[in-house]
Amino acid sequence: MTRVAVIGAGAWGLNHVRAFARLGALALVCDSDERSRRGAAAVAPGIPVSADPQEAFGPGIDAVVVATPSSLHHPIALAALRAGKHVLVEKPLALRGRDAAELVAAADASGRTLLVGHLLLYHPAVRRMKEFLDGGELGDVHYLYSQRVNLGQVRSDENALWSLAPHDIAVMLYLFGETPVDVSARGGAYLQPGIPDVVFLNVRFPGDRMAQVQLSWLDPHKIRKTTLVGSRKMIVFDDMESVEKLKIYDKGVDRNPEAVSFKDFLTLRFGDILIPKIRMEEPLVVECRHFLECCAGTATPVSGGAQGLLVVRILEAAQASLERGGEPVAVAGAGAPAGAEASRRG
Repeated sequence: MTRVAVIGAGAWGLNHVRAFARLGALALVCDSDERSRRGAAAVAPGIPVSADPQEAFGPGIDAVVVATPSSLHHPIALAALRAGKHVLVEKPLALRGRDAAELVAAADASGRTLLVGHLLLYHPAVRRMKEFLDGGELGDVHYLYSQRVNLGQVRSDENALWSLAPHDIAVMLYLFGETPVDVSARGGAYLQPGIPDVVFLNVRFPGDRMAQVQLSWLDPHKIRKTTLVGSRKMIVFDDMESVEKLKIYDKGVDRNPEAVSFKDFLTLRFGDILIPKIRMEEPLVVECRHFLECCAGTATPVSGGAQGLLVVRILEAAQASLERGGEPVAVAGAGAPAGAEASRRG
């Protein structure tokens, strides 16, 4: 069994502690905060805890989970890879494209697994969406839109774009399987000057396919919903639903090439609604088990370093657009796009 050390036992890191303990792979927890260490000890009794992250780079550890604040992802993950450890980094992989690229290069050089915590890619409902899409049931995919809003935790170290968008960007990349052409973003800072808490993000893909994302931690509703519209059918993933998380709508517009009038050329179609049965399992446990399989060489990362790098480059382009009042910004295929050095707060 791969021996895993978790660095960072805060609110989310504690979930990694629980998941890897459940999988029997947890060997060490590191956190500089005494309260976090006590929390980890309560969740995983008998597992060593330490205030020194350097202990995670020692000979008794095979893999490291980086669940620290985003600003620390790059230096800690880089140190772990250089120490010969497999690494799982929470999203985003880094705060700059060049730092994310350095991590990918370090993983390649060391021959170690680099996995990014794009949790929704391990959600059974999202995987089922991908199966329906790849199977052609939706027809030609036209566009996707998602909402990730809540009256929730307000951050001062990052804006709503960097805090929330990695989830939805990872999903659209997973479903479309293409690199976007460009992105545009507009936002508003209503709670803290210079830190947008509401962002509307538009991502344009080849073939005129596009994705729209609404992000906010200042909203009366808690919504976690993604809608994918195809030429034959439409599919909705609602993560706030307790059971019926996925619905497929047999709705669309049929074309009659032999019609003699415009009203007969386009005909609305209203069919059945299918609610597929999905065997649910906690996405984090699925992700952690997948990481262990990748470390053992029996699986290939679903959310590997290359995808994590692309997500960061899209975020950089969106940040540049945000600062330019919504001007479309191209997504860099190599290197960092214009505006890469901009603050993640603005």
